[in-house]
Amino acid sequence: MKNKVLVETSARHLHVTERDLKTLFGENAQLSVKKMLSQPGQFASNERVDLVGPKSTMKNLSIIGPVRKCTQVEVSATDARALGISAPVRESGHIEGSGACRLVGPCGEVELSEGVIVAMRHIHFTPEDAREYGVEDKQVVQVKVGSEDRSLIFDDVVCRVDPTYATAMHIDTDESNAAGCKGEVYGEIILKK
Repeated sequence: MKNKVLVETSARHLHVTERDLKTLFGENAQLSVKKMLSQPGQFASNERVDLVGPKSTMKNLSIIGPVRKCTQVEVSATDARALGISAPVRESGHIEGSGACRLVGPCGEVELSEGVIVAMRHIHFTPEDAREYGVEDKQVVQVKVGSEDRSLIFDDVVCRVDPTYATAMHIDTDESNAAGCKGEVYGEIILKK
């Protein structure tokens, strides 16, 4: 059974709806590809917005494409504190009752009454890889990440299985810094008993 998985750091970013994209960037706006990401079909776009919270503003937040069914902002816990936003730890897409903010683009602004989260640690798996690793969708595991100075075990890592995924673990910048992640990093999956 396999147990090593690529660990990628997911920096602060947001996903937008078609409607919000048009409000922020104009009626004919489309997301343009700056860089393709490891998850199939997903990309960092050239379009960026400012994220405004009660305490501060973060400039030039990256939008991940393509457009989504709901607008969602993913920040680290440190970012949320600096912004003054109460952002709960959630799985992507679970934004009910999450943090509020304002997004400012070159053509307009969007007020979000909810949608700001700290993304739950997770591993994307293809169904084939999930079988090889011995995990199921929504299963919670641990992942040991080794580094020269700051090795640690991440608990509460949710497995997400879908045929559209590429197998990789995603952690935020706070978690990456805590584990001393640099360059290409692999973690060891530990199945919880």
